[in-house]
Amino acid sequence: MVDKLINFILDIFSFNPDSPLLFTQHYFWIFFVAVFSVFSLIHSKVLMRNAFLFFVSVFFYYKTSGWFTLILVFATFFNFFDGARIYKSKSNGAKLFWLVMGLIVNLMTLCYFKYSYFFADMIYDLFGIQIKVFNAFAWIGNEIAGRPAFSVDQILLPVGISFYTFQCISYLMDIFRNRVEPVKNILNFGFYVTFFPQLVAGPIVRASDFIPQIYKKYFLSRRQFGIAMFWILNGMAKKIILSDYIAVNFIDRVFENPTMYTGFENLVALFGYSLQVYADFSGYTDIAIGVAMLMGFYLPKNFNSPYKATNPGGFWKRWHISLSKWLQDYLYIPLGGNRTASFGTYACILTISLVGTILSGSIWVAIVVISIAAIVTLNCYKYPEKKKNLTSNMNRLNTMLLGGLWHGASWNFMIWGGLNGIGMIVYRFWKDWDVFARVIVIMAVTVIFLTLACLFPAPIWNIAFVWSLIIFIGSFIRLIYNYFEGEREFKFLETCWAVFQTFVFITWTRLFFRAGSNLDPSEANEKAWDTAKNMVNKIGSPWDTSLIPQICHAYINVFVLIIIGMIIHWIPENTKRRYRFAFASLPLPLMAIFVVIFVYIIYQFITADLQKFIYFQF
Repeated sequence: MVDKLINFILDIFSFNPDSPLLFTQHYFWIFFVAVFSVFSLIHSKVLMRNAFLFFVSVFFYYKTSGWFTLILVFATFFNFFDGARIYKSKSNGAKLFWLVMGLIVNLMTLCYFKYSYFFADMIYDLFGIQIKVFNAFAWIGNEIAGRPAFSVDQILLPVGISFYTFQCISYLMDIFRNRVEPVKNILNFGFYVTFFPQLVAGPIVRASDFIPQIYKKYFLSRRQFGIAMFWILNGMAKKIILSDYIAVNFIDRVFENPTMYTGFENLVALFGYSLQVYADFSGYTDIAIGVAMLMGFYLPKNFNSPYKATNPGGFWKRWHISLSKWLQDYLYIPLGGNRTASFGTYACILTISLVGTILSGSIWVAIVVISIAAIVTLNCYKYPEKKKNLTSNMNRLNTMLLGGLWHGASWNFMIWGGLNGIGMIVYRFWKDWDVFARVIVIMAVTVIFLTLACLFPAPIWNIAFVWSLIIFIGSFIRLIYNYFEGEREFKFLETCWAVFQTFVFITWTRLFFRAGSNLDPSEANEKAWDTAKNMVNKIGSPWDTSLIPQICHAYINVFVLIIIGMIIHWIPENTKRRYRFAFASLPLPLMAIFVVIFVYIIYQFITADLQKFIYFQF
C-alpha cells in the first residue's frame, strides 16, 4: 500500500514525454481544481497569490516540457534583472545598451533552439561544410548530473518558447518606452512570465496590459463566472470535436501521403485544415481565457472570426491578434511602418532574399529576387512620390516574411509568410482600381495562366487558371451590372464574395503552413516541400468525378462536421454574443446540468490518443 502511494506521488511529480499535461486531459482539470482550491483561500493576499501561481505555473510547464523548465526559469530571472537595469540607467545610451543586451540574449536563446538546423543547412548550402548539431544545454546538464542523462546530438524545441520569449521582449521594450515600470518582486514578475493558462501557446500578453492586473485584488462577478465557463466549454468543443476528430479521421491521413488520395480528397483536406487549425488554436485560447478569468485575470482576445475577413490584411487583424499586434508594434513600426523605409527595411529584405535563395537552391529564384529588388530600387529613384507607398509595402512584406520564419525555419514557412504579405500588397492596389481596370487585369492574368497551362502543362497552372477565371467571372458580372446602371446595391453579396475570395486565398497559403508543421527540423525542408508539391499535383490533375459520391459517403461524418463548423464560424457576432450571455445568465443548478451534459457529448468525440495543440511547436 505504501509502495503504491509512493509510486502515485512520484508519478504526479515526474515528467512523461508521451503524456504532457494538456487542457483536454482530465488530469489537467484535477490539477486546476487543486490549484483553484488553494487559490480561493489566499486570493486576497496579492503577493502570496502571485507567488503561488508562479510556482504552480512552473510545475505545469515542467509537466508539459520536462527539463526545458530550466530555460523558462533562466528567461524569468534574466529579464527581471535586465528590466531593472534599463529602468535604473540614467542616460539613454545606457538604457539602450541594456535593452540591446536583453534582446540579444532572448533572441539568441530562441534562435539556438529554433533555428540551429536551419543555420547548419545554410552553412552546408553556402560552403559545403557539414556541421553536426550539438546541444550545449544538454551537455551542461550532463556535466552537472555527472552522467549522460540528456542527448547532445539533437536539439528539441521547448514548448511555448516563442510565446514567453516575446512576452519578455515586450516587457523590456515597454520599460524602455516608459509604458510600464519594472516589477519590483521576482515572484510577481515570474507570475507574469509563466502564468500557466497562456504559457505554452499564447495569447502573447503585453507587459503594459497584464502587469497592472497582477496587483489588483480578486474579483469575479456572477456573469463573469458564466462567461468563463462558456469559454472553457466552447474551447473544449472546438478542440475535441472540430479539430481533433476531423484531423485524426481524415486530414492527417491525406497530408501524410497525398498521393494515396484523389484530387478531391486533397482539396477537401486542405480546406478542412483551415477549420482544424482555427478550431485548435482558438479552442486553446478560449480555454485559456476562461481559466484565467475564473482566477480574476483577463487575457487579450486572440481571434475574431478570421474567416469573415474580406481581404488578407483584414484576416491578420482577426487571426492570432496578439502576435499580429506584437509584430506591428515591435517590428513593422520600428522598420518605418507606413511612413518610410529604415536601414532595417533594406537589411531585412536583403537577408530574407538571401535566405530564401539558399533554401530554394535554385538559380531561377535568385534571378527573380534580384529582378524584383532592381525594379523596386529603380521605382524609388524614378518616382519619388511613390517611394512612401513602396517602402510601406516593403515593411509589410518584411513583417509577414519574418512572421513566417517565426513559425519555423523552412522554405515552406517563408512561402506561407511571403504569400500573405504579397496578398496584402496586391489587395491594396486592387481596391484602388475601378471595376473596368480590375476586369482588364484579371482577364490578362487568366489568359497568361491559360497559355502556360497549354504550352507548359503542369497542375499548378491548371489551378491558377481556374482560380483566376473564377475571379474574372465575378468581376465581369459586376462590370455588366454597373454598365446597365444597376441602382440597387448588393452589399451582402459583395461581402460574401470578398469573404469567399479571402478564405480561398488564405486556405491555399495554408498548404505550405501545414506541410511544414509537425516535422523534425532536420528534415522539414525536403519533406514539407514534397508534401506541398504532391498535393498540388493531385489537386491540379484531372479528377475522376465518379468517385466523389463514394468519398462523400465514406467520410460523411467528417464532411458534415466541417460544414457545421464553418456555418457556426460565419454566424453573426451579435447572435453569438446573445447566446453567450444567455448561457452566462442561467441559474447555477441549470448551468451545472448543462455543463455535465455538454462535457459528456464532447468526450464522445475524443480520439484514442489526445492530440497536442498545433501551436505548441511554435
